[in-house]
Amino acid sequence: MSDRRARERAERHQLIIRTARELAEQEGWEAVTTRRLSERIGYSQPVLYSHFAGKDAIVTAVALQGIEELTTALRPAWSVDSLVRAYTHFAFDNPVLYDAMFTLHTELEFGENAPEQLKTAFSLLYQVFAPHAGDQDPETFTEVAWSAMHGLVLLTRDSRLRGGLGEDRIALLVSLLGKSP
Repeated sequence: MSDRRARERAERHQLIIRTARELAEQEGWEAVTTRRLSERIGYSQPVLYSHFAGKDAIVTAVALQGIEELTTALRPAWSVDSLVRAYTHFAFDNPVLYDAMFTLHTELEFGENAPEQLKTAFSLLYQVFAPHAGDQDPETFTEVAWSAMHGLVLLTRDSRLRGGLGEDRIALLVSLLGKSP
């Protein structure tokens, strides 16, 4: 009996996450509320609260799935060029998911207390960028490279940069980050 209940609970948990993501993709994150989710999945709000403390926890769960998807997208990238392109393409192709991962308030911790999914994604960035750090601390260099990619994504996506130069900017960023030490 308990195995079946555990399986049903896990399925319901995933249903909540999937429905939150779908609702956010259709109507934006502001539309994701426990009331709307409970209506969509056919469970009461107390059932949702038995899985998640609130919206931040739900966004966190979506973000963790997104980080796993980003990791999958980055795994084949072994050069600065392929990594920057994989990262930026993922972010541009998944704006709602990217927001959950890196712009919305979540319960995610970064740094030493980061979840394993985030540590794994950062390690992929580190593997590619660290050899280009030269005299700089490789971890700090990787953080700055990540920050540059993130900034480029957000500024481009929010039309804060001149139009029509996206590919030129990516090529320049690759050139700057991939210089030999």
